Amino acid sequence: MTSTALNKANVSQEVFFEVELPKTAFITNFSMEIDSKMYVGEVKEKEKAKKQYEKAVSSGQTAGLVKASGRKMEKFSVSVNIAANSNVTFTLTYEELLQRRFGKYEIVIRVKPKQLVQHFEIAADIYEPQGIAFLDYSAAFLTNELLPLVEKTVTDKKAHLSFSPTLDQQRKCPDCDGTLIDGYFYINYDVNRVQDLGDIQIVNGYFVHFFAPADLQRLPKNVVFVIDRSGSMRGKKMEQTREALLTILDDLYVEDHFGLISFDDKIVKWRPSLSKATKENVNAAKEFVKAITAVGWTNINDAVLHAVNILTAAKKNKTVPENSASMIILLTDGDPTYGEKNLDTIKHNVQTAIGGNMSLFCLGFGFDVDYSFLDVMAKQNDGLARRIYEASDAILQLQGFYDEVASPLLSEVHFNYPEDKVNSLTGSYFKQLFNGSEIVIAGQLNDIQMNDFAVEVSAQGAGNDFVVKGQASAQKWDTIFPDQEYIFGDFTERLWAYLTIQQLLDKKDKGTPEEKANATAEALELSLKYNFVTPLTSMVVTKPENEDKPEDAFIADKLTEDQRKFTGTSIPSQTVPQTGTVPQTSYSYASSPVNFVDGDPHFIIELPDKNDALCFNINDKPGTIFNLVKDPLTGTVVNGQTIGDKKVDPANKNNTYFGCFGIIHEKFGIRLMVSTQEILVSEHGKQTKLFWSDNTSVKGLNMDLQIIKDRSLTVTLKNSVKFVIILHKVWKKHPYHQNYLGFYTLDSHLFSQRVHGLLGQFYNGVQFEVSELFPGKDADKPDAFMFVKGHRLVVTR
Repeated sequence: MTSTALNKANVSQEVFFEVELPKTAFITNFSMEIDSKMYVGEVKEKEKAKKQYEKAVSSGQTAGLVKASGRKMEKFSVSVNIAANSNVTFTLTYEELLQRRFGKYEIVIRVKPKQLVQHFEIAADIYEPQGIAFLDYSAAFLTNELLPLVEKTVTDKKAHLSFSPTLDQQRKCPDCDGTLIDGYFYINYDVNRVQDLGDIQIVNGYFVHFFAPADLQRLPKNVVFVIDRSGSMRGKKMEQTREALLTILDDLYVEDHFGLISFDDKIVKWRPSLSKATKENVNAAKEFVKAITAVGWTNINDAVLHAVNILTAAKKNKTVPENSASMIILLTDGDPTYGEKNLDTIKHNVQTAIGGNMSLFCLGFGFDVDYSFLDVMAKQNDGLARRIYEASDAILQLQGFYDEVASPLLSEVHFNYPEDKVNSLTGSYFKQLFNGSEIVIAGQLNDIQMNDFAVEVSAQGAGNDFVVKGQASAQKWDTIFPDQEYIFGDFTERLWAYLTIQQLLDKKDKGTPEEKANATAEALELSLKYNFVTPLTSMVVTKPENEDKPEDAFIADKLTEDQRKFTGTSIPSQTVPQTGTVPQTSYSYASSPVNFVDGDPHFIIELPDKNDALCFNINDKPGTIFNLVKDPLTGTVVNGQTIGDKKVDPANKNNTYFGCFGIIHEKFGIRLMVSTQEILVSEHGKQTKLFWSDNTSVKGLNMDLQIIKDRSLTVTLKNSVKFVIILHKVWKKHPYHQNYLGFYTLDSHLFSQRVHGLLGQFYNGVQFEVSELFPGKDADKPDAFMFVKGHRLVVTR
């Protein structure tokens, strides 16, 4: 991806480069050319990159480069200051292996220039030795006027597609500066296939084998659906799960056998054994699904083991076809809270019980689930994990995943290559091949001059054993594609490295401690050798110094699926709520939830992933000191002391509020004492007194303070968190009430995992489940049971 910008102004300006790339891709190069000088990103081991990054930015501005963006993409962004009348060219290169799904490959290009572009172009060149079967494209922004601008040329083995609208054609209207170009541009295609070995490409001592034979009969499948119905699944998630299951049951083939298990802390089986997917059995199963309701805790261990037992018994008792594929599909939205709760023990129990005899697919609903746990457990058992996003299309997501695995074509697929000619295979055994998918294997040749070798693929098919044999032969790529040497020169070697790194990263997650260490070291070595930004490496980009800013460094990381729940680009700006009688001031943020305590000590814990909040009160006598935050790693402590009303209103309870906060940062030598009258600041022994009547900013070595007169104090700790303390002023002659304070934490995600305290215990998230609602003391406010940290509490909605 290339972008060139020219600064026509007479002063220097900040220029931004922001693109999105598929999350399955690896960044392999990034460079900036400024006034004929090239600045190239350098891929380093993550820890070494971090040290270089911190050293370079100790006196400059910093920013992260890669963030999650939607379900399939990651956002890469960088900015650089450009002198007057200068230009900059950004170039980003990424590589990915296109996954074949539903019988096609899909190239996704996110196009969001945010402005009219003088020379805008998308160009795709596709080279396929097997021949191109079809090629389609689509984009939501392609109006009837823009559609004819897409040029498509398809010959036997090549395709070219381009889209290059002029400035006026990009405009939303003749006189506007707004652009129509905003959205995803999709290119879908497939190659010609025959029932043989597939396509094997040999280049420079490496080979890649693409295997997806045509016209195979579908294998019967044996599937048990294991559905979480614990309290946290209540509401929309349960409704969508039921609706998706009803459709999926209709899609079962009559030769399939199936079972259903729903679970909370109790395991409920639809039937004790598998049933054939006849119309009568499917209708009976639908009635079971319609009756599933969400309540209780989460016992994942026993639910999956019951499913394994059902499938094992069916094979043992020969109640299912001998050549059939067995699988479990687990759907859950949370962590285990009942029965066996240790994740490593659950993974061990499940792997031991399955014993390689079936596949386990894990669907994690939402962002409260421990995705890495599901991912590893699925990979250990020849399956995969997928996140289901909480959205209006969750039903389609569930159905889409099922459709991918609904039609197994082969099971127990073995690839045999001559051991004396081939080494370093990325894989040679696959549990299943599904309709519309593809198996890709790469390896090295013992002799770089070797041009052919024997290949055999064996598997279990629907009728008989499936066996194909043949000879892999090198093609003259420079003859077939004379202008594309840059693709085919080291293409197979880089693809081998890409697949090997993916395989090693999987092994790093699911192997023994020794296997994990070896896999990590090997994956790191390959990532560095081939310049891939993977979860083990980072790309450091050092930007040029200028008069306004010292040297800046930016760092690009590869996100894991678990990290995606903590990063985003579309979190709406939120406002710190305020109470009291003074004019209100808003504080906006766009990074992490604001957790706070205010009023009659009323604690609010925002849960943006659940679109919800936890609220609780503390009732204690005035003068009590509470620990709000304590982080032993950063040395940060926040305590609060309560005050009461001037006198107790006989008709009401004695209200308490926070009247004083103490903030300590041991490493920075900082102590703050904030009361409703004054603010005492101590930094390395030097003391200063500030007053709420001030309108001032104070910049220290490790802390900045900003006071908005009679409203708020903002405390910003260097490279760390930000606190806001709100002053609520009450009429001086009020018979009962007096001034009090509220305490708000911004950027709470910057605390360590060991943070605790009344507020701090929630900064790294909290796992809980809530039962179905039931009538409470107040007719307008229903109650429920909350299960949290081993306790059952009555809570009010």
